[in-house]
Amino acid sequence: MSGKKIITIALAGNPNSGKTTIFNNITGTRQKVGNWPGVTVEKKEGLIQKFGYDLKIVDLPGTYSLTPFSIEEIVARDFVLEESPDVVIDIIDSSNLERSLYLATQFREIDSKVLFALNMADVARSHGTKIDAEKLSTLLDVPVVFTVGNKNEGIDNLLQEAIKLAESAPDEKEKRNVKYSREIEKAILTLQELIEEKAGNTIHYNSRWTAIKILENDKIVKERFIGKAGKAGEEILDEVQALRKNLLMHYDEDPEIVMTDDRYGFIAGIIKEVQTTSAKERIDISRNIDLVLTNRFIGFPIFIFFIWAMFQLTFSLGAYPTEWIEGGVAHLSSVLSGSLNETLFKDLLVNGIIAGVGSVIVFLPNILILFFCIALFEDTGYMARAAFLMDKIMHLIGLHGKSFIPMLMGFGCNVPAIMAARTLESEKDRILTILITPFMSCSAKIPVYIVLAGTFFAAKAGNVIFAVYLAGIILSILSGRLFRLTLLKGVDAPFVMELPPYRVPMIKSLLIHMWDRSKMFLKKMGGIILIGSVIVWTLSAFPRNIEYSADYSARMDRINESFNIKIAAAGEEAKEILRKERIAAIGIIQNEMNSERSEKTYMGRIGKFISPFFEPLGIDWRGSVALLTGFFAKEIVVSTLGVLYSVEEPDDGEALKKALLSSGMTPLSALSMMVFVLLYLPCLATIAVIRKETGSFKWTAFSIIYSTSVAWIAAFCVFQGGKLLGY
Repeated sequence: MSGKKIITIALAGNPNSGKTTIFNNITGTRQKVGNWPGVTVEKKEGLIQKFGYDLKIVDLPGTYSLTPFSIEEIVARDFVLEESPDVVIDIIDSSNLERSLYLATQFREIDSKVLFALNMADVARSHGTKIDAEKLSTLLDVPVVFTVGNKNEGIDNLLQEAIKLAESAPDEKEKRNVKYSREIEKAILTLQELIEEKAGNTIHYNSRWTAIKILENDKIVKERFIGKAGKAGEEILDEVQALRKNLLMHYDEDPEIVMTDDRYGFIAGIIKEVQTTSAKERIDISRNIDLVLTNRFIGFPIFIFFIWAMFQLTFSLGAYPTEWIEGGVAHLSSVLSGSLNETLFKDLLVNGIIAGVGSVIVFLPNILILFFCIALFEDTGYMARAAFLMDKIMHLIGLHGKSFIPMLMGFGCNVPAIMAARTLESEKDRILTILITPFMSCSAKIPVYIVLAGTFFAAKAGNVIFAVYLAGIILSILSGRLFRLTLLKGVDAPFVMELPPYRVPMIKSLLIHMWDRSKMFLKKMGGIILIGSVIVWTLSAFPRNIEYSADYSARMDRINESFNIKIAAAGEEAKEILRKERIAAIGIIQNEMNSERSEKTYMGRIGKFISPFFEPLGIDWRGSVALLTGFFAKEIVVSTLGVLYSVEEPDDGEALKKALLSSGMTPLSALSMMVFVLLYLPCLATIAVIRKETGSFKWTAFSIIYSTSVAWIAAFCVFQGGKLLGY
């Protein structure tokens, strides 16, 4: 970026208004994602150079109003008030102008420089709706630009108008704000004069806006007002109580209700002036699609098919690039094995780092495909339909369909999924959703499923993985019902599910969403997976001096001598057969030696200590250790197995699968292990976010104990039940 002043542009708007699509179009991959200070709401911003200016684009959380009912609304309002961006672009859904204008009128009252982007103009036109942008601009004294975010139309014009507005002088004209009813306006004017007289130098908010918010009994503004204005603020608030009492007597309603009605009345007048709807009969494509996808009889089977297809695609399509990466890892391991001297460093590099990290990174294509599919569901509008379809099922556990959105997000990662539960109004609903969301199988578990299902179920691997995911959904619903009847009794909160119109997703936007989420996976490769692999290698490589129960070297020497005699006396054809038999016989002894060495390392001792806990589940000591390390990150389960089995055939890309097949593990014990991985305690990052979102060590500990108990019982039933059935 150049050294000149940066123009800060905030993007605001209702959820599903196309705000994120426009943000992605403007910033592309030049995005920085983090959290807003003090809260876990996602913060996105991008720095770009356009039309000779440095532009900082900030994507505010989607919100319907600036009344602080949720964290998202507080974050959006605080940024506009405290950070004072040069321009606020309010992304308005042209096909739902009335609802969108409520937020727009509130931005006007804050007295910031506002620009309206009438987005999805093509959708509005298809509905037979025409908006007079010039008249809207005149009525509200705000620049207005038409955009079609998913087609990248009007974006350059939008940025040009934003720059022009940012560089313009402060508007001295009277603002065309909402005009409230006579008694309300009198009260606002009285308060405004009091504020300017007694506290004008202590607050930097617009005095009219401050008066409106205090009159509306906005707790946050009142607290900040008293904090800044001190004693004068307390005197003004005493006057506010008298004014509110008079207004209540006059209208027989709280002032905030009357003011909300006045806003909608103001908006209704604007709509009549600027919007016309064609009388011709129009075809609503979204509604027609919903007749099929949300149908009470066929909608749910279609949803199940889409989820099944997602996992089939993840497994089958991802198999090809996975093989290429697998081959690359094997080649790198082979090159290093052949070129480095036999040292401890070589052992660490080949059998620790490459075997550990390499065994996980091969699944990157599968992760990318899964995140692409989830982004597709979100960007097309189908995610909301899935929640709508699950509404009746969610009501069985005292929740509504909105709670299923965090659960669906859990297929990607449980951390943002649990954060998403904060959008639920009821505290009991939030806690209940947080407790059952970890049963949704996150992308970190995919490598474990693919290794085990690919090894033991081959062509049926996709169906097996789908069944495991389905088991997670079913157990989360059953657990939710149990919690609602016992720990979290209460009625489900009323809720109306919003179904946004279907949209054709932009490939660019899908790829950005996919990449943003997949970056977490790659960061783990260079962080916790690498560290975990080194720790696992260290524990499995020491102590170096092992006292074996047998003299394996002598046994191998005897076999060599025996076969040398036979080979010397045999014919040419028999010699080749005998050589292969010798290699196989020595290989058996080497495997016995390696197995004993592994058992007597520190890792083996840990595994032997905890193996009685896992033995009834059909999981050996190696699997026990791998599951133990999965507490830090579920991907480490695979990297641990990769390190523990790397001694067998480190140069073979299929080494882990071959080692698993020869380890005594059966398809039944593999399925048991997959079920345990699905359900047992969440990873360290998820536990941390559960603690933060619930604000309780009690609920965090309960989540760990409950999920691990359910995992053990379920895996026990799978393994022991399967044995009884003869599998």
